[in-house]
Parts: sequence; C-alpha cells; structure tokens
Amino acid sequence: MSQRLFRPVQSASLILLGVLLVTIVVATDVGAILINGSAWLFWLEPLDPEPFVVGQRHVLWNIRIPRVLFAGLIGASLGFAGALTQALFRNPLAEPGLLGVSSGAACAASLSIVFLTQFPGLAWLSGHWLLLPSIAFFGAVFVCLVLDRLSRTWMAGSVGGLLLTGIAVNALAGAVIGLCAYMATDTQLRSLTFWTLGSLASASWTLIAGVGGLFASIWIATRPLIQSLNALMLGESIARHIGVCLPRLRLRVILMVAGLAGFAVAFCGVIGFIGLAAPHLVRLVAGADLRLVLSRSATVGAILLICADAFARSIAVPAEVPVGIFTALLGSAFFFWLLGRHRQGLA
Repeated sequence: MSQRLFRPVQSASLILLGVLLVTIVVATDVGAILINGSAWLFWLEPLDPEPFVVGQRHVLWNIRIPRVLFAGLIGASLGFAGALTQALFRNPLAEPGLLGVSSGAACAASLSIVFLTQFPGLAWLSGHWLLLPSIAFFGAVFVCLVLDRLSRTWMAGSVGGLLLTGIAVNALAGAVIGLCAYMATDTQLRSLTFWTLGSLASASWTLIAGVGGLFASIWIATRPLIQSLNALMLGESIARHIGVCLPRLRLRVILMVAGLAGFAVAFCGVIGFIGLAAPHLVRLVAGADLRLVLSRSATVGAILLICADAFARSIAVPAEVPVGIFTALLGSAFFFWLLGRHRQGLA
C-alpha cells in the first residue's frame, strides 16, 4: 500500500520539477536581447568570436542566468515561508506579506538607509553588504513575535483579527517608510523606491550563493519539525498531548520565517502574494500534509516568481517593470478566485 501511495507523490514531484526546469529555460531566453545557441556553447566556439557573440555571452552568463536563478531562489524562499507561516498560525490566509512581516523588514531597512548615516560612529557600517539583511531580519523577527503573541492572547485563533493586525502593521510600516522617503536625500530616495516596488535587478552569483545557502540550511532545519507542525495544525492541546514543546517550536519557526522573508526583502524589496498563492495551490492538489506542502510550495513559488519576472523584463522592452507590480496583480486575481470558490461552496 505504501508503494502505491508513494508512486503518485513521486510522479507529482517530478512533474513539478520538470515544469520548473522548463520555466527556467524559457525565462532565460526572454528579455531585451535575443540569445543565440552559440552563446550557450561557449566552450565549443573559437577563441576570438564575433563581438555580438561576446555581448550575448556576457548578458547570458552574468545577467540573465543569475537573475532567473535568483528569482527561483527568492520565490522558493517566499513560498516556503508562506507555508511555514500558515502552519504556525493555523490560518490559510497567513502570509509574510499580508501579516506585515515583509513590511516590517522593509521598514527596518528603510530606517537604516535614511538615519544610520546620521550617527558618526555608525556611518562606516552603511556600506557593509550584510547590514541591510541583518536589519531586515530583526525587523521581520520583531513583527513575527508580535503577531505570535497577539494570535495566542488577544485573537484566540480569529482569522479576522489576525488579518486586521496585518493590515495595521502594514499601514504603520507604510507610514514609517513614507516618513523616511520625505526625509531622504535623492540617492536615498532611489533606494527606498526599490523597497516599495520590488526588483530582482541586484541578482549576482554571490547573492545566489548566499540566498541558496540560507534556504538550504532552513530547509534542513525544518525537516525535524514537520511532524510537530502537523500536530500543531490540529490544535495546541493535541500538540501538547503528544509532547510538542510549543514555545520552542514557535521560536524556531518564527526565526526561519523571519530569515527567509527578511533576506528576500533586503535583497529584492517587498514582493507580495507569492507566499499566499503557492501553498494554496499545493494544498488544492496534495492536501494539508506539510511533508508535501513545504517542498512543493517552494517549487511553485519559484515557478510563479520566475514567470512574473520574465513578464516584468519583457512587457515593456527595453524598460523594466518592477516585479512587485506583477505579483500584486497575481495576488489580486488569486483573491478573486478564492472568493469565487467560497461562493460556490456556500451555494
């Protein structure tokens, strides 16, 4: 019986991976510059190729491929963070963007961009590449801790209360970011615009290695927690009854969500709705078992963000539309779709 159940699960996973690979190949070929096959087979070309081939190789290997892979890693991180957030709060509408986790990270990063240089003793830190990810991480941790506290004391599992809290956090973070934009210089204002619209233009092989290492470490650290998270989704009393240490579990999951969301915001700005749509799409097919939901949410999140970034790079060539606009359009369409399913269920 176990082998009969394993085969469909394995087949679905292989299909998703195949779709991801096809998406990567197609997205790599999309952009302002057309890539010929000779740009891929650079080791078979003569030592002194034509100038246009040299330019295509540079675009392909230093811009296009790193950006597509970076989009896949950020999308996988957001999808994975969304699945963890929904499991933590036992709420299918919980998502780092909707709950204000991403906004909290962006708010902390914006404050550091504008005000850190005001302190002479700390101005030397402003150029360090780890500064913004670290500050965004702590901003995301703070919001996660506040949401966890409120969800267990004031709201008692209320879906509306949790979403209202997220709306309040997003509004507060938006006000602080607006204040930072008002007080910023021209250079700082351009940086703040990056946070509000979202962009993958900072992709590089170094960032791919950093985000990939973070995602892999969190993936490995999550594996021992899946059984406890499945028990938590059945209720806190059941989880306690089977011996789950809820405070420790919450803290570990909060740090993981904050790390994924914080680093994504630090390098790409606020990219919403990927963490909401990916787990929902997976649960419609695979059910609620986190052994399947987590891994497939990461894969679906990577596919969604790669597609959104491909549209952002190609719809207004040679200009580039911020990818956050396309993910917002995706999220609004997804909400209308959920509303239609809800109405059909009530009919």
